Amino acid sequence: MAGKKKGSVESIALKCTECDRKNYTTQKNRKNMQGKMEIMKFCKWDNKHTLHKETKIK
Repeated sequence: MAGKKKGSVESIALKCTECDRKNYTTQKNRKNMQGKMEIMKFCKWDNKHTLHKETKIK
C-alpha cells in the first residue's frame, strides 16, 4: 500500500451547499489555489446544478 505523500497536491471533497452531502472528490494543488474551491456541479439529490464547496475528507 502506498502511504500519504507530503506535497503540494491534496485530496478534497466537494460538499453541496443545499443538501449538505459530499458528492464529489477531487485533488487540488495548494501552491496554485490558496483559497477554498467553489464549483457549480450537478447534485443528484436536488436534481439540479448547485454550488459545491471544498471540505476535508474523513
